[in-house]
Amino acid sequence: MPTYEFRCPDCTDFDLVFAMRSVPENATCPTCGASARRRVSAPRLSRAGSAASRVIDAAQRSAHEPETVSSLPGRARSAPAQRYTSNPLHQKLPRP
Repeated sequence: MPTYEFRCPDCTDFDLVFAMRSVPENATCPTCGASARRRVSAPRLSRAGSAASRVIDAAQRSAHEPETVSSLPGRARSAPAQRYTSNPLHQKLPRP
Protein backbone atom coordinates (compact mmCIF):
# COMPACT_ATOMS: atom_id res chain seq x y z
CA MET A 1 0.00 0.00 0.00
CA PRO A 2 1.26 3.49 -0.75
CA THR A 3 2.35 5.97 1.89
CA TYR A 4 0.73 9.42 1.80
CA GLU A 5 2.19 12.56 3.33
CA PHE A 6 0.03 15.00 5.29
CA ARG A 7 0.87 18.47 6.63
CA CYS A 8 -0.59 19.65 9.91
CA PRO A 9 -1.00 23.45 10.12
CA ASP A 10 -0.15 23.40 13.85
CA CYS A 11 2.56 20.72 14.11
CA THR A 12 4.60 19.06 11.41
CA ASP A 13 4.36 16.65 8.49
CA PHE A 14 3.44 13.00 9.01
CA ASP A 15 2.91 9.92 6.85
CA LEU A 16 -0.03 7.53 6.76
CA VAL A 17 -0.66 4.36 4.76
CA PHE A 18 -3.94 3.98 2.85
CA ALA A 19 -5.23 1.88 0.00
CA MET A 20 -5.24 3.86 -3.25
CA ARG A 21 -9.01 3.78 -3.52
CA SER A 22 -9.67 5.01 0.02
CA VAL A 23 -7.16 7.82 0.56
CA PRO A 24 -8.79 10.89 2.16
CA GLU A 25 -8.01 14.52 1.37
CA ASN A 26 -7.74 15.33 5.09
CA ALA A 27 -6.52 13.26 8.04
CA THR A 28 -6.36 13.80 11.78
CA CYS A 29 -2.92 14.74 13.10
CA PRO A 30 -1.67 12.04 15.50
CA THR A 31 0.10 14.67 17.66
CA CYS A 32 -2.43 17.46 18.17
CA GLY A 33 -5.65 16.12 16.59
CA ALA A 34 -6.02 18.97 14.07
CA SER A 35 -7.17 18.39 10.50
CA ALA A 36 -4.21 17.99 8.14
CA ARG A 37 -4.31 18.26 4.34
CA ARG A 38 -2.73 15.70 2.07
CA ARG A 39 0.44 16.92 0.34
CA VAL A 40 1.43 16.19 -3.21
CA SER A 41 4.93 14.73 -3.06
CA ALA A 42 7.25 12.69 -5.24
CA PRO A 43 6.91 8.91 -5.04
CA ARG A 44 9.58 7.10 -3.06
CA LEU A 45 10.61 4.50 -5.59
CA SER A 46 14.32 4.41 -4.85
CA ARG A 47 16.11 2.86 -1.92
CA ALA A 48 19.15 5.05 -2.38
CA GLY A 49 21.39 5.04 0.62
CA SER A 50 20.69 1.46 1.64
CA ALA A 51 23.55 -1.01 1.96
CA ALA A 52 22.25 -3.05 -0.98
CA SER A 53 22.16 -0.04 -3.30
CA ARG A 54 25.71 0.93 -2.29
CA VAL A 55 26.97 -2.56 -3.17
CA ILE A 56 25.17 -2.51 -6.52
CA ASP A 57 26.55 0.95 -7.31
CA ALA A 58 30.08 -0.16 -6.43
CA ALA A 59 29.77 -3.23 -8.67
CA GLN A 60 28.51 -1.15 -11.59
CA ARG A 61 31.22 1.45 -11.06
CA SER A 62 33.98 -1.20 -10.98
CA ALA A 63 32.82 -2.55 -14.36
CA HIS A 64 33.69 0.79 -15.98
CA GLU A 65 36.40 2.09 -13.64
CA PRO A 66 38.35 -0.90 -12.30
CA GLU A 67 40.84 -0.25 -9.54
CA THR A 68 44.47 -0.54 -10.65
CA VAL A 69 47.41 -1.71 -8.58
CA SER A 70 51.10 -0.95 -8.96
CA SER A 71 52.39 -4.37 -7.88
CA LEU A 72 51.25 -7.91 -7.20
CA PRO A 73 50.08 -8.63 -3.69
CA GLY A 74 52.70 -10.41 -1.62
CA ARG A 75 52.33 -13.62 0.31
CA ALA A 76 50.82 -13.38 3.74
CA ARG A 77 53.65 -13.26 6.24
CA SER A 78 53.25 -15.46 9.22
CA ALA A 79 55.05 -14.78 12.45
CA PRO A 80 57.88 -17.22 13.12
CA ALA A 81 56.82 -19.91 15.53
CA GLN A 82 58.53 -19.46 18.88
CA ARG A 83 59.19 -22.70 20.66
CA TYR A 84 60.33 -21.11 23.88
CA THR A 85 59.40 -17.89 25.52
CA SER A 86 62.05 -15.32 26.37
CA ASN A 87 60.46 -14.42 29.69
CA PRO A 88 62.91 -15.43 32.47
CA LEU A 89 60.05 -16.37 34.80
CA HIS A 90 58.88 -19.02 32.36
CA GLN A 91 62.28 -20.77 32.50
CA LYS A 92 61.48 -22.06 35.98
CA LEU A 93 58.31 -23.80 34.85
CA PRO A 94 58.41 -27.55 34.20
CA ARG A 95 58.95 -28.49 30.56
CA PRO A 96 56.67 -30.86 28.71
